Amino acid sequence: MEPDLSSSRGKPKLLSRVNSYVASTRVGKRFKLHDRKTTFTTELRAGTATFLTMAYILAVNASILSDSGGTCSVSDCVPLCSDPTIPVSRCSGPGLRIVQPDQSCKFDPVNPGYAMCVDRIRKDLIVATVASSLIGCAIMGVFANLPLAMAPGMGANAYFAYTVVGFHGSGPVPYRSALAAIFIEGLIFLFISAIGFRAKLAKLVPKPIRISSSAGIGLFLAFIGLQNNQGIGLVGYNPSTLVTLAACPSSSRASVAPVITSANGTVTLLAGGTVSGGILCLNGRMESPTFWLGVLGFVIIAYCLAKDVKGGMIYGIVFVTAISWFRNTGVTAFPDTAAGDAAHDYFKKVVDVHVIKHTAGALSFKGIGNGRFWEALVTFLYVDILDTTGTLYSMARFAGFVDEDGNFEGQYFAFMSDASAIVIGSLLGTSPVTVFIESSTGIREGGRTGLTALTVAGYFFLAMFFTPLLASIPAWAVGPPLILVGVLMMKSVTDIDWSDMKQAIPGFVTLILMPLTYSVAYGLIGGIGVYVVLNLWDWSVEILAKFGVLRKKKKVEEEGGNTGNGNGNGNGKVGKIREERKVPDRAAR
Repeated sequence: MEPDLSSSRGKPKLLSRVNSYVASTRVGKRFKLHDRKTTFTTELRAGTATFLTMAYILAVNASILSDSGGTCSVSDCVPLCSDPTIPVSRCSGPGLRIVQPDQSCKFDPVNPGYAMCVDRIRKDLIVATVASSLIGCAIMGVFANLPLAMAPGMGANAYFAYTVVGFHGSGPVPYRSALAAIFIEGLIFLFISAIGFRAKLAKLVPKPIRISSSAGIGLFLAFIGLQNNQGIGLVGYNPSTLVTLAACPSSSRASVAPVITSANGTVTLLAGGTVSGGILCLNGRMESPTFWLGVLGFVIIAYCLAKDVKGGMIYGIVFVTAISWFRNTGVTAFPDTAAGDAAHDYFKKVVDVHVIKHTAGALSFKGIGNGRFWEALVTFLYVDILDTTGTLYSMARFAGFVDEDGNFEGQYFAFMSDASAIVIGSLLGTSPVTVFIESSTGIREGGRTGLTALTVAGYFFLAMFFTPLLASIPAWAVGPPLILVGVLMMKSVTDIDWSDMKQAIPGFVTLILMPLTYSVAYGLIGGIGVYVVLNLWDWSVEILAKFGVLRKKKKVEEEGGNTGNGNGNGNGKVGKIREERKVPDRAAR
């Protein structure tokens, strides 16, 4: 008698029944579960894997974008006593006065009022990241029916925060105007996607620039992750070499400010100059406890990536963050200060539905006449055309959707989906939304339909209720994934033909200028400029050769004249020779 295996097989049978039922419903037919040889539970598993590998964006994106200062301004700063250790209410007596805030209040030492505003902006941006990702994934899943997840893109957010708006608004374009640039860029992107012109535009950019830009952005992100305020703090400032080894405790760091020396030798701060806080390491290099905790997080994530463990990024962030949540330690995210106490009070809420108050609808078109506004708009458009288009095609090819002509099912709505998400993201206050390369993890798990994207959207919806936890993730937990995202983005350089100097030099210039100029735009401009210079001579020779061929051909046609003698007997000089030969023959006869 055979053993009864019904109990041990109950779960698989239950899943099979669920999968069969869903496949036969309108939902299953709408998402083509049977046609694409997948199941409902497979799609759920794939969506879970995708979310785990990209959930780091919730903390990382808000951390990067909040460095721009958002909508915060000098008006958010509060008056302080000339002796910062004395409260304003007791600022009276010999040598004491109340100092009214100016532009310097946004920089180190950051004014408490401005710091509180930035903290509010970070909470808004966490929710904006969640909401824009949720909407983007939902649009992609429902309309394009593809297993592709969307969120604000790495690289574009760094360009937005550090190049366009600048640290705490020190850049050429205000935060509100930068959002307007993204909004207009999104509408243009939506239009060219609607008319099918998107793929053609991507091909206009030289190949080495297209390839190396991804790796350059990766280096840029890694450089950010190595610094103090945005990462683990390994790299610091040096007055002679610009950068050097740091990783010293916060008590051993000093601020750096631009100065001018007058003719009489007086040294003063530049008018309106910015102060960079905590970037000069005075002593105690490699002794920062937060640095070593960040290194441990880096090792965890790196090991997970090496062993292909899904969710490695989020595991590293969670580990470092959990340790940083304990107070009265050298690595605490809640120091015994007024700001630390306020952050801890908000953290203890755990669950909170934070309403976006400052970044939603913050875009302003007042700076539309500024040339830097249009420079930012064009760069955003270029990066989106390359990044989202390239990622879409690579993910569709990885899933086996691309046909011999390079097209895939749902292509049109996929292009429309990410373009729409960019517009929505700008209205919420975040940088451009794009298809995430981490979607490959879900595809590897068997995801083949839009249900995978909808599963990711469901997880983002749940994340919206845990803003206090997400807002309490420290910079040294965000730094390691930034560095390792740079590692993942470097693989594109293998597609450059390094033996061909006409490809290698422009590619390298693009690659190296992005981190060293702290600008994606300058890297692209430099790479394209070098590419044009190196190819200008060949292009000129080619044009002249074509022009010469055309002139030669025209000359031959002019010399040849009309064909033959009107009776089809030859053409040009040959026809004339034949006519000359015929005349004496007839005369002789």
